[in-house]
Amino acid sequence: MNPTVGFAVILTVLQVAHCQMIKDLSACLLGQSLRVDCRYENKTSNPLTYEFSITKDNRKHVIHSTISVSENIYRSRANVTMHKNLVCLYLQSFTTSDEGVYMCELKATNDYTGNQIKNITVIKDKLEKCAGFSLLIQNTSWLLLLLLSLPLLQAVDFVSL
Repeated sequence: MNPTVGFAVILTVLQVAHCQMIKDLSACLLGQSLRVDCRYENKTSNPLTYEFSITKDNRKHVIHSTISVSENIYRSRANVTMHKNLVCLYLQSFTTSDEGVYMCELKATNDYTGNQIKNITVIKDKLEKCAGFSLLIQNTSWLLLLLLSLPLLQAVDFVSL
């Protein structure tokens, strides 16, 4: 086998072997809290581990993690929620001292191809407010069902008249 072809086959297999892939990382303000959304595509039912960290002054600070130990200064202010294909970091009492490059790192159990990592620069004055509607569309299946059923609901109202 040609070495170039063999290398291409190995790369293709490794790309397919990834159990998850981070699709998007976004940040917004929710009241006085920072919300960082790490959306991913999951290709396995294996448990997912995560780490949210911030790089400030050329030093990495772990905010919340199932991979390593979180730093004391963030423990009481940070929490994480997990939904289908979404891991959300909430950092309470967000101030300009919390500005920096935020990182989301994901790893599925038994995924030996490496962790998925994505970064976002967070500056308080440049953050948008979190849209309330974005919470509703995290699970679009019920929203789609509602939109599709509107004509049916209108028909029921018309018949009852």
